[in-house]
Amino acid sequence: MTHEPEAGESGFTLLELMISLGLFALIAVAGLALVDGIINVQGRTEKRLDRLADLQRTMFIVSSDVEQIAGGPISGSGANLSFTRAAPGMGGAAVRLRYGVVGGALVRTVGPAPQLVLAGVANARWRFWDGAWVDRWPVKEEDKERWPRAVALEMQVAGPGGNPGSLRRVIALPVRPEEPEQ
Repeated sequence: MTHEPEAGESGFTLLELMISLGLFALIAVAGLALVDGIINVQGRTEKRLDRLADLQRTMFIVSSDVEQIAGGPISGSGANLSFTRAAPGMGGAAVRLRYGVVGGALVRTVGPAPQLVLAGVANARWRFWDGAWVDRWPVKEEDKERWPRAVALEMQVAGPGGNPGSLRRVIALPVRPEEPEQ
């Protein structure tokens, strides 16, 4: 003989409901932890990509400036470099540029206006190639009108999360045009 359930007797017991709610809660907590981990990884990745974009932009600006060097002397030592750059967008005039590290940042100065190029710079060093690498230009006073054949920028920078790193960019200079004799 089988017992037929009466109306209101079919369904889940309280124990079955408690077990199923506990399982759903565990699944929800695991899912939340997974989503939180993904969001943290995405945030770190975005910071790294932003820093990489800043570094690439900095190297583009420095390379562009040095490659468009115009007449005039180049002088530099340590973290400082000064030269004249062609500025076609400014009516063809040449502008004097200075690079230096100020307060942990690489700063580019055009005339009286300083421009932040890259933050998080612990140290920068300009080097000059003229048959051998030298730490300052001009090496001798009589060379002040000559240009080196290449310029290198070496920087110690903070990466994402404060991890230090080194960057080096070597830029070949154009051949200096001869001054017309008068």
